[in-house]
Amino acid sequence: MANFDNLSRENFGSRIGVIAAAAGSAIGLGNIWRFPYVAGENGGGAFLLIYIGFIILIGAPVMLSEFVIGRKSQRNPVGAFRVLAPKTKWPLVGYIGIAAAFTILAFYTTVAGWTLEYLYLSIVNGFSGQNKSELQNLFGEFAASGYSPLIWQLVFMLLTALIVFKGVKDGIEKYTKILMPLLLIIIIGLCIRSLTLPGASEGLIFLFKPDFSKINGNVVLQALGQSFFSLSIGMGTLITYGSYISKKDNLGSTAVSVSIADTLIAILAGVAIFPAVFAFGIAPEAGPGLVFITLPMIFSQITGGQFFEIIFFILLVIAALTSTISVLEVVVAYLTEELNMSRKKATILASGSIAVLGLFCTLSMGPMPELSIAGMNLFDILEKTSANIFLPLGGLFIVLFVGWKLSKEQVIDEISNNNLLKVRFKYVFLFIVRFIAPIAISLVFLNGLGLFNAFGGGDL
Repeated sequence: MANFDNLSRENFGSRIGVIAAAAGSAIGLGNIWRFPYVAGENGGGAFLLIYIGFIILIGAPVMLSEFVIGRKSQRNPVGAFRVLAPKTKWPLVGYIGIAAAFTILAFYTTVAGWTLEYLYLSIVNGFSGQNKSELQNLFGEFAASGYSPLIWQLVFMLLTALIVFKGVKDGIEKYTKILMPLLLIIIIGLCIRSLTLPGASEGLIFLFKPDFSKINGNVVLQALGQSFFSLSIGMGTLITYGSYISKKDNLGSTAVSVSIADTLIAILAGVAIFPAVFAFGIAPEAGPGLVFITLPMIFSQITGGQFFEIIFFILLVIAALTSTISVLEVVVAYLTEELNMSRKKATILASGSIAVLGLFCTLSMGPMPELSIAGMNLFDILEKTSANIFLPLGGLFIVLFVGWKLSKEQVIDEISNNNLLKVRFKYVFLFIVRFIAPIAISLVFLNGLGLFNAFGGGDL
């Protein structure tokens, strides 16, 4: 066990650094890859409206709960519960976060590697002249080939490890302060180009004009799940980042700023994608292939398409990288503080062991299909285990801990910086984390396990 009395820790050096790092953690492929196709499959504007509501009512309060645990304890997810609830079973919640981070990064780097392959193909104009069927075959053959994805996956893990290796200020904060503004500039540029296409207005109508006839139980659960998972809640990332936040920073405004940034990027991704989709008469419910199959086809048909194609896949790479940095830091922080490792050794051990598991994930999609259980390959197993079990369970226990284990005075002291800040929302926040959030997260959890089907709810 680490000697906490002698534990020296880095902190973020500025408020903008905190927001950039936390927003980078939340903003990932889930915003730019997953959000547009999930919105497309669930009615566009109606889905967006419900999604924003859940971000405000559930997402931001749960994020603030993680920040409270992290900053109050000044520890990694396991150490945080050990400090705040000594001689109890609560540190097990921290281990759930570590397990979630480990498994998520193993399969996430597989998908992140795809973004590097597609960036390369866009640079060499590899999509030129290909129709939808040919692009589908290209994607399927690449993902199943195993060995080319392995190389890109290792490259992505190496990039992630190099940044985490440099530490909190000189690594995570420094690079996210560069990458996040760049991400925003790129996505705004893509939005402008998309909006200049003939017929683009139909895409905006689809995204922003709610059709309430589309709303059913499944749409509500999809929006709840997307809002929950898009903010990186439940995997220990925000507890870890919260522990690096200065005692002078306003936790409430930080949580709100990150939630706004996360939602803004998701909406901008929709603005960049749906006008182009409608301009070319493509169904908005194109599914997961929207980014890797449909968009390359669209880019190949517009003026300056290759340039914007390159820019788009740079955007995906940046979004993926800011997320993988935060997830790897969860495991590294645990190893340095709980096992007294140096950051160098912890980064090498964490990234190396995750890379090994990740390689098997990638191989299970192609050369090694025998890496499967009950019809699911290793990639699918890790993805579903983390999304349907680890994240909801972690998030549920986090809000229960803040709402019921910590005293009301402890929570209010932390979010008010020992009463130096006037916090008008404190009682609303406590009500949400005590009653509303646990119910909502439980629904996501039960739905993910296939045990909840009320009101027509389906799989998330």
